Amino acid sequence: MVLKAVCVLKGAGETSGTVYFEQESDSGPSDHVPQATRKSFTPLCSDSAPVKLTGEIKGLTPGEHGFHVHAFGDNTNGCVSAGPHYNPHNKTHAGPNDEVRHVGDLGNVTAGADNVAKINITDKLLTLAGQYSIIGRTMVIHEKADDLGKGGNDESLKTGNAGGRLACGVIGITQ
Repeated sequence: MVLKAVCVLKGAGETSGTVYFEQESDSGPSDHVPQATRKSFTPLCSDSAPVKLTGEIKGLTPGEHGFHVHAFGDNTNGCVSAGPHYNPHNKTHAGPNDEVRHVGDLGNVTAGADNVAKINITDKLLTLAGQYSIIGRTMVIHEKADDLGKGGNDESLKTGNAGGRLACGVIGITQ
């Protein structure tokens, strides 16, 4: 069974997009779960099953833009109320391939001359189920490139110096 989620990104300006998430689960409903409750049965994901992100973001300046899952699904004050990067293990900020990093650190996406970033990311720390699920949290695209924690200052180890938040949206379950 594949778990799926979606995030519709919107900002105050021209930036918008859609991100799709998929993750293989260990199993679907088991035979001992009554048929009537199988739709509400929540499978557990394998710790080793990566999450695949696809989609596109429009209205960006050409170049790299930081791309992160933030802690809260609260967009009541725009993207600011989404809080810091999702970091349940209290690690420092880093790149998506680094051993020590925030769960929400996805590095950069690159917009071309057409102002569009195509997303095709596979991440080993994100999960769509269980205690550390990203469902209900906020995806954010930033104005600047993420320095992946290598900027040599305190802010680099928190945010990657990725700058302001151009657009965001809450990650939700989909079919």
